[in-house]
Amino acid sequence: MADIKKLEDLVIQVRRDILRQVHRVNSGHPGGSLGCTEFFVALYNEVMDRKDGFDMDGKGEDLFFLSNGHISPVFYSVLARAGYFPVNELNTFRHIDSRLQGHPTTHEGLPGIRVASGSLGQGISVAIGAAETKKLNQDSHLIYALCGDGELQEGQNWEAIMYAAGNKVDNLIVTVDYNGQQIDGSLEQVLPLGNLKAKFEAFGWEVLEVKEGNNLEAILSTLKTAKEKTGNGKPICILMHTVMGNGVDFMMHTHAWHGKAPNDEQLEDALSQNPETLGDY
Repeated sequence: MADIKKLEDLVIQVRRDILRQVHRVNSGHPGGSLGCTEFFVALYNEVMDRKDGFDMDGKGEDLFFLSNGHISPVFYSVLARAGYFPVNELNTFRHIDSRLQGHPTTHEGLPGIRVASGSLGQGISVAIGAAETKKLNQDSHLIYALCGDGELQEGQNWEAIMYAAGNKVDNLIVTVDYNGQQIDGSLEQVLPLGNLKAKFEAFGWEVLEVKEGNNLEAILSTLKTAKEKTGNGKPICILMHTVMGNGVDFMMHTHAWHGKAPNDEQLEDALSQNPETLGDY
């Protein structure tokens, strides 16, 4: 059974990591990273079946693919605190020649990163390929992917969604970060997605919805249910309603912090709302 207090402490520390990374270089994407912190902490610390060490083959373990690669600060923090690489390497975020580029890449050989991402709309396709590979290798482990709601405005996603259902890719769980915000404004202002649940269902997916996407227990429960529903002929979609900038009051409920770093005073304010739990780097 999950130790919720321990996970909540980790969530707070990951928020601090995110804020400190983007502040240090005055660059990066804190909004979506903060909104997905609970999801990443739950996934890597309770949900995925991970083996010791890291290799690109990924045989004999669950795999995760990040489509909306601009939220790399949360990904890097959770990977580091899960032991993939030293936590103090977070100091190199977005530096020239760093393994921690603004969008995850593979040529630097950073443990935990299996695909370069950030060109939006491609993650579901990659995850489907990995899921089919698992089946060909008779590996019963699962594939997880995360994408943003705004990137579902791109057509490649819907080709992939149609393909996954048509080919019964039922070892795949795709979570949509449904925060209603994107770089230029709200989804409703830029390009409304309509009834996203009905659309996925019409394409032949099993759809779960978590209304409290920043509640650890709700996320853990939904991911557990999603795992139980795999292997039944349908890919699984989780619509995860989150708050962009969650945990920092002046960043919440707005697209303004999609790709903007806090200044010194704002960082101090944000960190005061998230007192250190496990130790900064």
